Amino acid sequence: MADVRLLAEEPDQRHVLRRAWPHLRRHRAAMGAAVTVNLLATLALTLVPVVIGRAVDELLDNDRTGLLTSAAVVFGLVIARTLLLRWSELLLVRAGEKVVHDLRDLVVERLGGTPLRFLEAHRGGDLLQRATVEIAELAAFVRGQLPDLISLAGYVVFSTIVLLTSSWQLFTLLLVVFAPPMWLLTRIVRRAAERSYPAEAAARATLTSTFSESLQAREQLQIDGATGTWLSRLGGDAGHYYRKARSAQGAATWIDGTWIVQGIASAALLIAGGIMAANGMISVGVVVTFMLASRDLFSSVDDLTLVVGDLLETRVGLARLLDLLDATAAPAAVSAANVSGTNVGAANVSGTNVSAANVSRTNVGPTNVSGTNVSGTNVSEANGLAAEGVTYSYRAGEHVLHGISVHFGPGEHAGIVGETGSGKTTLAKLLCGLYLPDSGTVRLGGADLSALDAADLRKRLVLIPQQVHMIAGSLADNLALTPGRKTRADFANAADALGLTAWIDSLPDGFDTDLGRRGERFSAGERQLVGLVRAAMTDPEVLILDEATADLDPGTAHRIEEALARLRAGRTVLVIAHRPATIDRLPRVIRLHAGRITTEEPPCP
Repeated sequence: MADVRLLAEEPDQRHVLRRAWPHLRRHRAAMGAAVTVNLLATLALTLVPVVIGRAVDELLDNDRTGLLTSAAVVFGLVIARTLLLRWSELLLVRAGEKVVHDLRDLVVERLGGTPLRFLEAHRGGDLLQRATVEIAELAAFVRGQLPDLISLAGYVVFSTIVLLTSSWQLFTLLLVVFAPPMWLLTRIVRRAAERSYPAEAAARATLTSTFSESLQAREQLQIDGATGTWLSRLGGDAGHYYRKARSAQGAATWIDGTWIVQGIASAALLIAGGIMAANGMISVGVVVTFMLASRDLFSSVDDLTLVVGDLLETRVGLARLLDLLDATAAPAAVSAANVSGTNVGAANVSGTNVSAANVSRTNVGPTNVSGTNVSGTNVSEANGLAAEGVTYSYRAGEHVLHGISVHFGPGEHAGIVGETGSGKTTLAKLLCGLYLPDSGTVRLGGADLSALDAADLRKRLVLIPQQVHMIAGSLADNLALTPGRKTRADFANAADALGLTAWIDSLPDGFDTDLGRRGERFSAGERQLVGLVRAAMTDPEVLILDEATADLDPGTAHRIEEALARLRAGRTVLVIAHRPATIDRLPRVIRLHAGRITTEEPPCP
C-alpha cells in the first residue's frame, strides 16, 4: 500500500507565519500600505497625551494663546486619527480578504487534485473543518482583530517612546514595576495556550466529524434502532470537547492578572510623579502626560493580550490549514480521470468537476507492451486500455487486487463481474485513473495513466459510478458539472443523441426540474441517466459504467440500455455488471473472485 501523508491532529505551530508567507507574498504591497496608514493613525493618537500635558503647563502659566493652540492641535490629531484609521481598516480588510480568498481557492484546488486515497484516509468532518471553519475564522480575524492588533502594537511602541522622552526616571520606574510581572504573565498565557488551544481545535474537529456522520447515517440509525448508541458516542465527543474548551478558557483567565499589575504600576507612577513635581524635577504637565500615556499604554497592553489570545487561536487554525496545504501540495501522479459521478482526486466523475493539469491530446505513441498472459491468452497491449500486474490495498498488507493483468482493445465492449467484495469497483477506479496501483501499471494507448496529463485524460476516460454524484438544484445544474461551459443546447443535443429527449420532456419542468437535496428525487437508475448524458457531452474514448445494484424499474432499465447502446458506438465500453440480464448481453466477460481474475469469456466471434 502506498504511503498516505496523514494530517496531524495538532500540527506544529512554529514559524507558522514564515510558512504562510509564500501565500502572502503577492499581496505584500497592499498589506504594507495598509500597515503604514494604520501606524500613522496610531501615531496621531499617541501624540494627544503629549499635547494635553503641554496644555496643562500653558494653563498653569496663564498662556491663553498656547492653550488654544494646543486645543486646536488635539482636535486636528483626533480628526486625522479617525480618517487614517478608517482608511487603514478598509485597506487591511481588502488585503486580508484577498489573502483569504486565495487560500480558499487553493484549498479547493488542492483537495480537487489530491488522490482519492488521501481523502479516504481522513474523516470528512476534519477536512471540512480545515477547509471551511479554519478559513472562516481566519477571515473573521482579518476583518476584526488584525487592524486592532497592528494599532495596539504600534501604540505600545509609540507610547514607550513618548514615556522615555518625557521622563527617564519615571520610565525606569515603570520598567521595574510593570515589565517583569507582565513578561511572566505573558509567558504563562502563551505556554498554557500552546497546550490547550490545539487540543481544543482537534476536539472540535472530532465533534464536527461525528455530528456530520450522524446526519449522513440518520436513516440507517433509525432503521437499526442504534440512535441511542450513536448519541452516546456523540455525547462522549461533546464531553471531550467541553473539557478541552474549559482548559483553553482557563489559560485565557491568566490575562486578568494584568489588571492587578496595572493598578500597582499606576499607583507607583502617581506617587513618584507627585514627589518629582513638588521638588521641581519635572513639570505638572509632564506628570499629566506620563499618567495619560501610561494609562493608554496599560489599556493597549490589556487589549493586546486579548487580541493575542485570538491570534493564538487563529495561529492554531492557520497551522491546521497549512498542514492540509502541505499534505496536498505534491501533485498526484494521477491527477485526473473523468468520472461521471463524483469528482474526487482530480478525476472528473462526470459529476463534479475538479481542476487538474492540462495535457494536449497528442497521439500517445504505440509503445510495445508485451502481451500478458491473461487466462492463457497472449494479447498485444500497444493500443486500448490495459492493466499490467496491478495490485491495490486499502490497508497495508491486505490486498484487494492481486496482480491483475487484462487488456481491452479499442472499441471493445466487455463486462467485469464478480460477487460483492471481489474488487470490481476498485479495478474500475484503477482503470480510469482515480486510484494509483500499489504496483503494476495501467496504460491507455500504450502510455502509463500516471504519466498522462489531466485535461486530456478527463476527455478520454469517463467512469459512471453506481451512485452518480448530484448536487442540490435543477437537472440543468447537475448536467453543467462537466468539463467546459455547457449550454442548454449541449444538454438537449446530448439527450437527443442518447434517445432521452422524451424522458426529459416527461419531467415536470424539463431541464429546470428541481431534483432536491443531492438529487434525492431521482432514483439510482435516473442518476445513471444523468451520468450518461454528462458522458455524451464529454465524448470519451473509454466509458466505464458501474451498473447500479438497486433494482431498476423496467422503463428506466430500458432507457439505460438504449442510451448505453447509442453511446458505445466507436468507443471502448466496460460495464461493471450486477444484473444477469446485463451480463448475458456482454460479448466478453472478465470474472473476479477475491481480487483475482478467475475466468474470462472471450469475445464473441
